[in-house]
Amino acid sequence: MQNGATLNVCVIGLGSMGFGMASSLLRDGFSVSGYDLNAEAVARLVALGGRPVQNLSQAAAGADVVLCVVVNAAQTETALFGQGGAAEAMAPGGVILSCATMPPDAARDFAARAEASGLGYLDAPISGGAVRAAAGDLTIMASGKPAVFTRARPVLDSIAAKVYELGDDAGTGAAFKIVNQLLAGVHIAAACEAITFAKAMNLDIAKVYEVITASAGNSWMFENRVPHILEGDYAPRSAVDIFTKDLGIISDIGRGLKFPTPIASMALQMFVMTAAAGMGRDDDASVARMIAGLAGLELPGMEC
Repeated sequence: MQNGATLNVCVIGLGSMGFGMASSLLRDGFSVSGYDLNAEAVARLVALGGRPVQNLSQAAAGADVVLCVVVNAAQTETALFGQGGAAEAMAPGGVILSCATMPPDAARDFAARAEASGLGYLDAPISGGAVRAAAGDLTIMASGKPAVFTRARPVLDSIAAKVYELGDDAGTGAAFKIVNQLLAGVHIAAACEAITFAKAMNLDIAKVYEVITASAGNSWMFENRVPHILEGDYAPRSAVDIFTKDLGIISDIGRGLKFPTPIASMALQMFVMTAAAGMGRDDDASVARMIAGLAGLELPGMEC
């Protein structure tokens, strides 16, 4: 495999995270192609200097590293191993970075299939949001063989501020990400409940935001998501449906382990209720709109 910025990189999935990662790679001088079902996203990448492609197989052709930044395990399987998938088109000895949140068993299965094809595989879920993706400042919770980390290092250094090497076996990175998503989902739901509770008490919610972010009750999610509510801006940076999926995975794992997850389960129901109200594809801060609707309250961006 080549070294440094001479690597050919393919990014599959050009949503807010994947597009930001591709942008970081282009900024650092990598040769980058991208594929997404949304042709406009591909065109945006080409306008930044990405290689023009017609389909997934062409995007992955000869790629030294493929970043698979799709939604779930099913999409990952299709993108990598389906008909015309990336695995069969990559350069010999290429490396797959699988970034979707998924059950650990799925990550282990994909790693075995990649290795059977002569490819390296990093179970490499990501965290940090779209802004940090575009800045190359993500956190990556990765597991895989040390030699594969070495081959992927230039790409990892471009897209992430922190790369945690969590062991040699695929599935460990996925498990760490699931713990993160339990906390993230609970914290979003709690932030939405808190700011709507403040509205119910006729408080100035902008002032509540100022006070709480300087106080012990603050969380990263409160600080990050409440501005969406204050601005009435529910364009999806991370959609409600992401957390119905991720908290659902947590519920499934907990049931399999006979381990109770009561707080995560309540948060899951809040996201399910929000999706049922027609906001599944909207920003996950829409949980606040769902609560406000139940309580007969009006938040910015809502109509009575």
